[in-house]
Amino acid sequence: MIQDEILRLKKEKNAVILAHYYQDAEIQDVADYIGDSLELSRIAAKTDADMIVFCGVNFMAETAKILAPEKKVLLPVKEALCPMAMMINRQKLLEYKEKNPDRVVICYVNSYAEVKALSDVCVTSSNAEKIITSYKDQKMLYIPDKNLGLYLKDKYNLDIDIWPGFCCIHNNLRQIDIDEAKAKHPNALLLIHPESPLDLLKQADFVGSTKGIVEYATKSPAKEFIIGTEDGIMHPLQKANPDKKFYILSTGLRCYDMKLTKIEDVLHALQEEVHEITVDPETAKAAKRALDKMLEMS
Repeated sequence: MIQDEILRLKKEKNAVILAHYYQDAEIQDVADYIGDSLELSRIAAKTDADMIVFCGVNFMAETAKILAPEKKVLLPVKEALCPMAMMINRQKLLEYKEKNPDRVVICYVNSYAEVKALSDVCVTSSNAEKIITSYKDQKMLYIPDKNLGLYLKDKYNLDIDIWPGFCCIHNNLRQIDIDEAKAKHPNALLLIHPESPLDLLKQADFVGSTKGIVEYATKSPAKEFIIGTEDGIMHPLQKANPDKKFYILSTGLRCYDMKLTKIEDVLHALQEEVHEITVDPETAKAAKRALDKMLEMS
């Protein structure tokens, strides 16, 4: 059985498998840890494993390598990319900083090392509100996700410039999705990820990260929930709450890149140690400062 061979190789090679909530259920079930970007970053920084097999997209594996440079970090499918992370690059950020030297650069973890290296601090959807509001008396730039940035700018009336990037999955949510879901499930609470458009976030009963959504639904006395984030989260939600009902807000909430990784790819990565992630040492050093600042402030 593939799962048994993965477990055997994992033990033999002192490897740890990290999986994002958006991965397929069978990958989540063989992972040592399942979480959002913040939780998995913390684990990567502290693990005593020799090898990290990161089931997610490439910026996540790159972040793990920056936080654990002595570890071998493998991405099972090298084509698992993040379109949002590609919406900003080093040159564009340098040009902005030259024109706006007084702004604190706050960088979403959904970005590449060369961008993190030019930033003052990183954030994830779990800690963005806490970290960004700690700079509320300063001028800021938030990169690259416009929706999370606009949500916090609107909520706290911040002096913050917003980069025009976005998640192709969450950004496609529309009012009709909420109207139809509410019509079908009038008693369900609406939980939405902050990478979604602001007008939709204002209608949610809860706005939060993937981990935040799982925790909210688990603690809530409510029994029905409409979930506005990538559909991989439905598996851990249902496992943690077998007595509750969950409805995905839109059938479009499915990340192509997150779903590229299959369990056979995880096995192959362990067998052949392929698709190792490397980061230029100087870039990694600068990026780690922004990531360490995030972990310190979380």
